[in-house]
Amino acid sequence: MVSLEQIRLLESKVSRTIDYVKKVTEEKNALKEKLDSYQKRIDELEVLVQQFKQEQNRIEDGILSALDRLNQFEDALESKLSTESKLSSESKLSPPAENKAPQTPPAAKTGQGKKDGGEEKKTAGPIIAPEPLISEDDKSSEPEELDIF
Repeated sequence: MVSLEQIRLLESKVSRTIDYVKKVTEEKNALKEKLDSYQKRIDELEVLVQQFKQEQNRIEDGILSALDRLNQFEDALESKLSTESKLSSESKLSPPAENKAPQTPPAAKTGQGKKDGGEEKKTAGPIIAPEPLISEDDKSSEPEELDIF
């Protein structure tokens, strides 16, 4: 037969089991709450990642646009310099109609037209210096090269 002590032992085991089940259920609920909060945070971060990707694409487009504008500026500058050099070389080859008599530069008259090697400097016509596209003040404040990366 079943003794009174066996029944008390059984009651204590059932009581401990019930306490254990309550404790496990509470832990399960706490873990579910954490999981829900983590899932919300993951969703927020995914939205941020998507926004960063979109911003990165806009930044890349802006950089490519800026580089394209720089290339256009460089092409325009090269075009202007080449036309100026063509005009300069044409004016050196054919002296102006007004000055048919060759003129001696003032440096040659005074003997100052010689270079280091003792050769005399010869000119075919008036020397036209091209106008600088950037003033000297602007050159000092801008870097020589553009470092993008």
